[in-house]
Amino acid sequence: MDLIAQFELMSDAAQLAWIGGGLWLLAGVFTLMERRRARARNLAKLEAVGWMPWTTLFVLAAMLGAGCLAMALPAVMKG
Repeated sequence: MDLIAQFELMSDAAQLAWIGGGLWLLAGVFTLMERRRARARNLAKLEAVGWMPWTTLFVLAAMLGAGCLAMALPAVMKG
C-alpha cells in the first residue's frame, strides 16, 4: 500500500497531526537557512545564498504547524 493511500485512510486528527509535524520540520529548515544567510562572511557569498524572508517563512510555518497540532490534540488525546 502506498503512502498516499495510507494517509487518506487516517483520521482527520491524525492527518492534522502529521501536517503540523511536517510544518514544524519545515520551520526547522527555514531556521537553518536563515542561520546560513546570517553567517555569510562576505557580500559575494551573501549574494550566492540569495535573499529570502526566512524568518517570516519560519514564523508562518511554525504558527500553522502549531495550529494544526492544537486542533488535532483533543482527538489524539481521546485515542
